[in-house]
Amino acid sequence: MRSMRRLGAIAVAMALPLTMTACGSSDDAKDGEVVGTVERGPEKEVRASDDGLRVVALGWSDGEIALDLGVKPIAIYDWQGHGEENKGVGPWATDAFGDTEPEVIENTGTTYNYEQIELLEPDVILNVRASADEEVFDRLSEIAPVASAPADTGDFAVDWRTQTEIIGQAIGKDDEAAAAIDETDAVIADLAAEHPEFVGKTFVYGAKFADAYSAYLEGDARFDVFASLGFVANPPVADLEAMGFFASVPAEKVSALDADVALLTTIGMPLSDLQNDPLISSLGVVKDQRALVLDETDEIVLGLGAGTPQSIALAVEKAVPLLADAAAKVG
Repeated sequence: MRSMRRLGAIAVAMALPLTMTACGSSDDAKDGEVVGTVERGPEKEVRASDDGLRVVALGWSDGEIALDLGVKPIAIYDWQGHGEENKGVGPWATDAFGDTEPEVIENTGTTYNYEQIELLEPDVILNVRASADEEVFDRLSEIAPVASAPADTGDFAVDWRTQTEIIGQAIGKDDEAAAAIDETDAVIADLAAEHPEFVGKTFVYGAKFADAYSAYLEGDARFDVFASLGFVANPPVADLEAMGFFASVPAEKVSALDADVALLTTIGMPLSDLQNDPLISSLGVVKDQRALVLDETDEIVLGLGAGTPQSIALAVEKAVPLLADAAAKVG
């Protein structure tokens, strides 16, 4: 399966002599060589610097995908708080950096420090899974070619396959991007074939944050992965207010989370706040133990949140046995 092949590849890479220096270039392209293209607006060529391709990754998981495709970003915006110890990527991906130390940019929201980005002298900026802000795109484009989501994509709402393809094109790794997508799709397809009982069962991925709730929608890996396994969206979710990649679930409509099978977690609060929530505890899916109630630091939650080919493959392999137990309890 894909994740095992990836772990093997990482082990081989770690056994080889490392030639990268800290904060050095992320590719072996020659000075001025055309490496890739970005297509938003007039197509722009991406050319490497004299020390290789310098990639600054600002979008959610953009840097991790570039790394997975074989290019080490010189800087990563740390949306998910992985920290400098993990080099701004999920712990499953950190070893791929070897001795290279990227600059990890602290998450301060959707307003970037443009002067900081300029000083990094990027050859290309990855801002694919990000806010759909034209002013941000225009300002970043003054610094370097910018890879971004297709027009009319909602904030952070680009699906993982499209995100991977766009990044692959920008950094000259089209073939690697296609292979990564195919390998992860194969993992999901194999698991789906092993579990025909998933087909047609309703599913919801819900989260509690502050005093509110949400459910992830089609187009986000936190729903799409489960749809690929055969689950279908819980119909009441379609009637909720969509906010990009998720729907807001008001307290009076929390029953929308009561699907055949659910994955429930928190955002920025202890899991106990979810476990002790009387509205959540009243749901049949929770009472009948058909819900995966997971801490936000669980590798399944982190992997699906990252939404990269590598992290999805790892997360789905861990989730499927739990899903099978839950689905077996559906009446």
